[in-house]
Amino acid sequence: MKILFLGDVVGSSGCRKITNDLSSQIKKNNIDFVIINGENADDTGVGLTKEICKDFFENGVDVITTGNHVWDQKDIMNFIDNENRLLRPKNLFEPAPGKGFEIYKTKKNYKIGVLNLMGNVFMKKCDDVFKISKEFLEKYDLKKDYDFLIVDFHGEITSEKNAIGHYFDGKATLVIGTHTHIPTNDARVLKNGTAYQTDAGMCGDYDSVIGMNKDNSLNRFMKKDSIKHFPALGEASLSGVIVNCNLETGLANSVESYIFGGLLKNT
Repeated sequence: MKILFLGDVVGSSGCRKITNDLSSQIKKNNIDFVIINGENADDTGVGLTKEICKDFFENGVDVITTGNHVWDQKDIMNFIDNENRLLRPKNLFEPAPGKGFEIYKTKKNYKIGVLNLMGNVFMKKCDDVFKISKEFLEKYDLKKDYDFLIVDFHGEITSEKNAIGHYFDGKATLVIGTHTHIPTNDARVLKNGTAYQTDAGMCGDYDSVIGMNKDNSLNRFMKKDSIKHFPALGEASLSGVIVNCNLETGLANSVESYIFGGLLKNT
């Protein structure tokens, strides 16, 4: 059982790469289930739309997670209530449209739980992520409520992501960080069997500043003439991880960093 998780899709270049290459990559890598973080997929680089979601689903995505930009395109607020394959962080202040956890069935009839969380440090205000995680683990159990559990932790700092990884170790198949758009070189299986990587990276143009036009971003840092951030438009790389799941335990046999196309290469 192989699950592909892809990091934040950024702008039209990231969307184009999904449309052009994801289906063939799923076949080439014998992927059974695909999760993608889509919170930056809009042409503006923030938020996503109903049409983008539908395009992702048509090209092989099973579940879309999000983060702090989930509401930046307003049409998504109505769509998310009626589309259970689109998640928002579970620890957003309630009440909020949509939900942060769902269980999905694969074509081979396995149950995959997907939990979307957001960090508290240097992020938009949301409920205590460790409190929400504790309540979740008191309610749900691996191999009882689902065969596999994937946790997307959308956070700013590496220590908070690392801590969540250890908190879920032995209780989730994969804990994967998103939000910072740079793939970290630490894919590994933790002591109790959970696959982990601090950040999946992005599906976007890496000739950029985390997916945004580099010249405009430099001008903003240097306090020169600039405009609002907008995405870079060159060829995107698909970035994330592939986890090989243990059918008996629901934990990870192995995990590997996945990068395809564009400027980045697997090393």
